[in-house]
Amino acid sequence: MVQYTLAQSPEVILTVSGKDSKKAREKAMEQLMELMDTDKLPTDLEDGFSPEQLIEVKELEADGTSDEDAVTQAVQVLSNLATLKLKVQESRAEALKVRAQVDILFSEKSVSEEEIAQLKDGFKVLKTFAQVNLRYHEARSKAEQARSVLDQALKSPES
Repeated sequence: MVQYTLAQSPEVILTVSGKDSKKAREKAMEQLMELMDTDKLPTDLEDGFSPEQLIEVKELEADGTSDEDAVTQAVQVLSNLATLKLKVQESRAEALKVRAQVDILFSEKSVSEEEIAQLKDGFKVLKTFAQVNLRYHEARSKAEQARSVLDQALKSPES
């Protein structure tokens, strides 16, 4: 079974057998036309309406399943954070060395082609480190919520 609603009238639910498909949307449109013909549609669709404008209503899963999903997702978020933390730690020292070399571009001291070539290679290291570091900080903020989800799931019933 699939259910559809209208943005103009979210309280109207059109239920059709099967899954979301062009045919199911056409059946829902037939139901919508019946509602319009019998003046049971609380919204006036003056500008017309197409099957593509129907909004599929997703059923919320049972509470137990969604709690389990939240725990699973929290563990995945924390695992991602651990991986990113390792990558940041592994590349930080090398990136800082390259960063120190960047200053030669701003000095009046002459530089060899070899130094510039090394620096250009180092830019890849800097870029990779900077991107991983940004992802790590984003993941860390998400992980705070994941940690609280896990803390809640690990509480004993007596607490």
